[in-house]
Amino acid sequence: MTELTITINKEEVYDEVAQTTSYTGAKMEGGDEDTYDRIFTTEADRSQLERFWNESCVAVCETLKEFIQEERNEKEGFTLFLALSSAFEPSLECAMKKELFSFFVTNIVCKWYVFTNKQEASDFSVSAAGMLEGVKRKAYHRRKPRRPTRKVIS
Repeated sequence: MTELTITINKEEVYDEVAQTTSYTGAKMEGGDEDTYDRIFTTEADRSQLERFWNESCVAVCETLKEFIQEERNEKEGFTLFLALSSAFEPSLECAMKKELFSFFVTNIVCKWYVFTNKQEASDFSVSAAGMLEGVKRKAYHRRKPRRPTRKVIS
């Protein structure tokens, strides 16, 4: 068995959500200042974003439930303790962490856009679902078996 710990920092996710929503609000065609103010997330929106954060944690746990030894949803972030196959490919660890981070950002933005930017919400929903599925595929991936090699003694 391979143990893997993944921590997603909440403030880093919220910073990316703010950056994404700010960019969208500023670049929206036909938009005005009201559009930007409506789409961009601010500190005042934190309680709503917190709900979306918790829903994202639940979605991750549901998707990875067979691998989870423990999960912690704390003030600083979300930590998963996973038990993966001993044949898990360790080179996938970094990609899993990045994709899970991206899932949190994309999923929270999607849920925010349901209220503020409906025309883009479904694209973000599809993207978030794909990312979470990608994390699951990586958790299932196994290294190819290798034949043991014999040492030749001369």
